[in-house]
Amino acid sequence: MSLTQTSRETSLAEPSLEVRRRDLRLPLGIIVASTALAAPFLIGSYALHAIIIALIFLLPAHGLNLLVGYTGLLSLAQAAFFGIGAYTAGLLAVHYGTPFYVNLVAAGLTAGLIALPLGVPALRLRATSFVMCTLGFVIIGQAIAKNWISVTRGDMGLSSIPKPYFALGPASFTVSGTTGFYYLTLAVAVLATLAVWAIVRSPAGRNMIAIRENETLAESVGVPTWRYKLIVFMISAVFAGIGGSIYAHYLTVVSPLTFQMYYSTTMLIIVLGGGAGTISGVVFGSLLFVGLSEALRVAPELRMIAYGFCLLILVFWFKKGFAPLINRFWSFVGGVK
Repeated sequence: MSLTQTSRETSLAEPSLEVRRRDLRLPLGIIVASTALAAPFLIGSYALHAIIIALIFLLPAHGLNLLVGYTGLLSLAQAAFFGIGAYTAGLLAVHYGTPFYVNLVAAGLTAGLIALPLGVPALRLRATSFVMCTLGFVIIGQAIAKNWISVTRGDMGLSSIPKPYFALGPASFTVSGTTGFYYLTLAVAVLATLAVWAIVRSPAGRNMIAIRENETLAESVGVPTWRYKLIVFMISAVFAGIGGSIYAHYLTVVSPLTFQMYYSTTMLIIVLGGGAGTISGVVFGSLLFVGLSEALRVAPELRMIAYGFCLLILVFWFKKGFAPLINRFWSFVGGVK
């Protein structure tokens, strides 16, 4: 018997570690889903509030990840579209009493439609010029919110925005309380995550990655790169507008502060810290950076120190974000050595 035959028989007789190790992804998924559904009964109201804020910011972060992580466009405009969505939902709810789902859709569509004329000239710019242009969108948005007093009420903002109202005939109801809002936000966040997953796994998602890797090469093989970038820019704005709508209904107040640069940098930290170009990394980043920041508001003297330490750890030890660590974890629970 030859050495080749012996080694082949040995490999057939002894299954690899990948075969022997059990795939734990399904049990882990069930545990995570069960924990998410039971969270209101396991943690306090303030911790639940922190998770709600994290889930709200996950929406614009998903949109930004499509731009930064999958298409390779660094944008600071998310706070502008987040604010547009918040004001759209607030104005509709206060002046017309429209249901929550109408405000949600209107906020996303308004942000996406406004992104169209803004993106046409901006996306013709390159690198630093594009980043500065998107920063200008945030500044302009905040200036309009402050000075268009007849609509936005200026620095006083919009107040008494009603809680989410669903007009379903005799079954109409209003979501009130932290627990109810948590389940509503969780449902929207899950649907948004599935939508991003579908986009990324589609042929369009592969073209986005091609643009990120080498735009010139992608264009040479027939990918309409500029059109793709414009569409992704609009989709990113839609996600931010939806997040702004939920934010307005949750806090019941919208002011020009919704356009502050702090929100854009927070969304960028979520994407880069969690791992640009990964969905699980952005989810983890949102829960870590936003949830931790909100949870530490009870200790303001420690809040920014702890947040700063997280960023330092990220810069020095996780230069690609937490994505490699998360991928390694998924490989382990998936039974891959």
